[in-house]
Amino acid sequence: MYLSLLKSLNRLHPRAWDFIQLTRMDKPIGIYLLLWPTLSAVWIAGKGAPTLANVLIFLFGVVLMRAAGCAINDFADRKVDGHVKRTADRPLAAGRISAREALAVFAGLLGVSFLLVLCTNASTVWLSFGAVALAACYPFMKRYTYYPQVVLGAAYSWGIPMAFTAATGELPAIAWLLYIANLLWTVGYDTYYAMVDRDDDLKIGVKSTAILFGEADRAIILTLQLLSLGCLLLAGNRFELGGWFHLGLVGAVLCFAWEFWSTRALDRDACFKAFLHNHWAGLLIFGGIVLDYALR
Repeated sequence: MYLSLLKSLNRLHPRAWDFIQLTRMDKPIGIYLLLWPTLSAVWIAGKGAPTLANVLIFLFGVVLMRAAGCAINDFADRKVDGHVKRTADRPLAAGRISAREALAVFAGLLGVSFLLVLCTNASTVWLSFGAVALAACYPFMKRYTYYPQVVLGAAYSWGIPMAFTAATGELPAIAWLLYIANLLWTVGYDTYYAMVDRDDDLKIGVKSTAILFGEADRAIILTLQLLSLGCLLLAGNRFELGGWFHLGLVGAVLCFAWEFWSTRALDRDACFKAFLHNHWAGLLIFGGIVLDYALR
């Protein structure tokens, strides 16, 4: 139904679907992976009762910033995507959208996102510039370092400190433990994603943690995921989260165990499914946080 609604926009403009693909609105997995930890921080910062305004600001902010990140990513990779099987038909690589149009979309989405941030407070506005810097530089990191997934993790976690400043005007030190937890988790699942393209990336000289980790890839991913849960456990204790939160962490452990087992043959499709599956781990943790506050 969601995809049918998006495709119906083509009736309004013949190129609408190309821009939907540019911003990956047809593939909402990236929204989910960014949304659950961001909303988790919104809930914790609001002590289980966040304002409706903050929930909506961060909800729409996630959608807009993820779309902007996809647009600038395709701009950066416009001469690379055509050589990778999975990305060869992306609208920018295939010539259906120009580089100038992609940059205009990126700038427009940033502008609308900034209007949202202006509805918060000065501390959050200042922090938002960090989000823009990370989103803009991430796509270019794969040319210079084997750690682009770390930069993505930093970008995907930036909403966490912003959630705290938006709620209280202050940024407690313990919030950075949530930030580190999400960064570790993001490096893990995005390495599964990079494993799908590893053979193509090796041919064209693109770097990633999937290439860096080599044969130890799955073991390192599982270690990162468990370290992430360890950080969440420590943070949860400081924020006085209880049984439902811990149950959410147990659910995430089961998700990670399944991903580790299902990718044992290093099949491309299995690695991609493991990447997608992380959405459920994030949802379980968020659900545990919401229930823990609601059922006290």
